[in-house]
Amino acid sequence: MDATQLVEHSLARIQAGFNRILDGLTEEQLSYRPSTSANSIAWLLWHLTRVQDNHISDLLGEDQVWVSQNWCETFNLPPDTTNTGYGHGPDEVAGIKGDAQAILGYYGAVFESSKRLLNKLSPEDLDIELDEPQYNPLPTIGVRLVSIISDNTQHVGQAAYLRGLILSQAEN
Repeated sequence: MDATQLVEHSLARIQAGFNRILDGLTEEQLSYRPSTSANSIAWLLWHLTRVQDNHISDLLGEDQVWVSQNWCETFNLPPDTTNTGYGHGPDEVAGIKGDAQAILGYYGAVFESSKRLLNKLSPEDLDIELDEPQYNPLPTIGVRLVSIISDNTQHVGQAAYLRGLILSQAEN
């Protein structure tokens, strides 16, 4: 297995995590936040998808799926390609509603873009430095892909924990 196949396999596991997390939850449960300063499952999964979309589209040199496939309309949000969730306050987090099919559909579309990128890359391409002078050392394409996997894995884990919390409260 080469490095790009490893990245694709990792992203596929994240997608499988989406399916397990979203399975059987209501929109109310997907929007549930344990406190006003906490994130919901809907927000966590939307956010990690927005970050992946942002990074992958940049590497492809294409428009984000968020805008090009009108996912912004599906989520009833403006087509702001800089809005990935970073810096969101409680009101903005609450504004991301829990629609499992929309969340799954958006991640699926971004995953397809990710696979297209990975199919274009050679192992040598992973060492190409990105023109991002704000970082020292400059990140490479490979480092950016690892960053996506790391971010996604953390947020999927948070969403899975929140699912367990929600279901345990429902039992009581």
